[in-house]
Amino acid sequence: LCLRKVCGLAAGRSYSGGGAYPSVSLTCPLPGVPKAVFAAAESRERFETRVTVLENGLRVASQNKFGQFCTVGILVNSGSRHEAKYLSGISHFLEKLAFSSTAQFGSKDEILLTLEKHGGICDCQASRDTIMYAVSADARGLDTVVNLLADVTLQPRLSDEEIEMTRMAIRFELEDLNMRPDPEPLLTEMIHAAAFRDNTVGLNRFCPVENTDKIDRDVLHSYLSSYYTPDRMVLAGVGIEHEHLVECARKYLLGVQPVWGSGQGRAVDRSVAQYTGGIIKVEKDMSDVSLGPTPIPELTHIMIGLESCSFLEDDFIPFAVLNMMMGGGGSFSAGGPGKGMFTRLYLNVLNRHHWMYNATSYHHSYEDTGLLCIHASADPKQVREMVEIITREFILMAGAVGEVELERAKTQLKSMLMMNLESRPVIFEDVGRQVLATNTRKLPHELCALISQVKPTDIKRVVTKMLHKKPAVAALGDLTDLPTYEHIQAALSSKDGRLPRLYRLFR
Repeated sequence: LCLRKVCGLAAGRSYSGGGAYPSVSLTCPLPGVPKAVFAAAESRERFETRVTVLENGLRVASQNKFGQFCTVGILVNSGSRHEAKYLSGISHFLEKLAFSSTAQFGSKDEILLTLEKHGGICDCQASRDTIMYAVSADARGLDTVVNLLADVTLQPRLSDEEIEMTRMAIRFELEDLNMRPDPEPLLTEMIHAAAFRDNTVGLNRFCPVENTDKIDRDVLHSYLSSYYTPDRMVLAGVGIEHEHLVECARKYLLGVQPVWGSGQGRAVDRSVAQYTGGIIKVEKDMSDVSLGPTPIPELTHIMIGLESCSFLEDDFIPFAVLNMMMGGGGSFSAGGPGKGMFTRLYLNVLNRHHWMYNATSYHHSYEDTGLLCIHASADPKQVREMVEIITREFILMAGAVGEVELERAKTQLKSMLMMNLESRPVIFEDVGRQVLATNTRKLPHELCALISQVKPTDIKRVVTKMLHKKPAVAALGDLTDLPTYEHIQAALSSKDGRLPRLYRLFR
């Protein structure tokens, strides 16, 4: 009764069958109710990636996206792979020096205060083949953001004080890299160095200690004049109107004279990656890698890799599905992207061998090559058996592929792709990298369609092609029981009909 009084007329309505409209089906609209008007999707072209090439060769790419904020940045076709004719570590220096003082801004603090007015943040990341300067800010501040990016990229002061501070930061980072419990960054460097010895993507991404004192303003300017040219750059933006971005690009990036003068790419390294295979071993005491009441146990880390393919090749999609099918993770990692409980490395390795702490698959792909590798960790006394298990998993890739596991891997890959592309900065990086490499961008639904087309025969084909190559091996920790490289190579050349031979090879 009280409820009826509080709710008034609404409480007096009958909601059960036989009420006000006893003869109206739930699937039909109620009489007298206005017809609903639903929001119509705008034209599809509005959400496709648009690319404009300016007169100086600079590409401007944008992707419209609902929201108040935008992510804009400049990507440069430059990185550690291009340092063959220069001192190794220049890209590492440029990453640390980014968003420091420029011709217009007296210090990093001044840059941050300018961005703060538009709720903005900035970041720079250098990889083996790309250097990326990015800003996320309110879309209304686009003019300021592009002006800032142009100044940071083409007019950095590179003062002696900033370079000295960068030297100190890099030395600290290198020390930290060798002390941290997670050795994955170190192993990734080692496996690339082993796979592509002394060339392109095998060159060190981190500055060697001996080069920190050798890199100065003249060295940096010499490198910048070769690689920071408009034809090697993309201005990418997400969450803004394309015409506005092109207008800003013309205003701040067209006809600008860089601080180092006009370079014509006179020393650009156009080498194609040469896969060599090989082994890199680093004996290291891992017993005290972490201190505290629950220290991490002493582990030996092994990474074994084989050459896959470039992201420009058709086989890139089957390799991506294969990587997802292998998956794996840590012994305490049951879920998450790439670490599903039904991946092969989880079912066949971590579930069956309690002493293994990690078994994870990685796929690194570049414009002219790729590397599929498995990282495994275990007690030093179990190294021989661990290597045997990992090599067996490589060989089993060429065996039968179950329809259920393949469909699960494809669904998981599509799910991860779509989930990651919900993030504006991820869309920005995807747009920038694809346009930098191919001048166009494959949209997510196109990639999903390609993933759906992958068949078991595709997986078997790419694996058979991969197993003909020499392996690349990186080993870190107590390596007393590590099998020889020749044994690992012989094991990987075994065919699935002769799997028992593996046990003889490692004994």
